[in-house]
Amino acid sequence: MQSENRILEDLARLAGGAISSFSTLKDEAEARLHEKLEKILERMDLVRRDEFEAVKEMAIKARTENAELAETIKTLQEKSERPQPSNGTTAAKPRKPRKNSTLKGKSSTN
Repeated sequence: MQSENRILEDLARLAGGAISSFSTLKDEAEARLHEKLEKILERMDLVRRDEFEAVKEMAIKARTENAELAETIKTLQEKSERPQPSNGTTAAKPRKPRKNSTLKGKSSTN
C-alpha cells in the first residue's frame, strides 16, 4: 500500500515538474515570439501611435484654417467685384510732390 502511495507521489512530482517545464517553455516561446514581432515591426518602419495622433491633429487644424481662409478670400472677392456706391464725390487724386518751396526771384539771404 505504501509502495503504491509512493509511486503516486512520484508520478505527481513528475507531472508537476513537467507542468513547470511546460510553463517555462511557454514563457520562453512567448519571449522569442515577442522579439521576432518587434524586429518585423521595426523593419516595416511603422509610425508610433502618439506620432500619428499628433500629425492627425495638425492635419485637422490645417484643414480648418484652410476652410476659414477660403471663406475670407471668397468674401473679399465678392466685395471687390461689387460696384462701389457713388455718393457724388470723386476720389481724391494723389498729390504731386512740390519741386521747390522757395519763391522765385527772392533770395534766401536778406
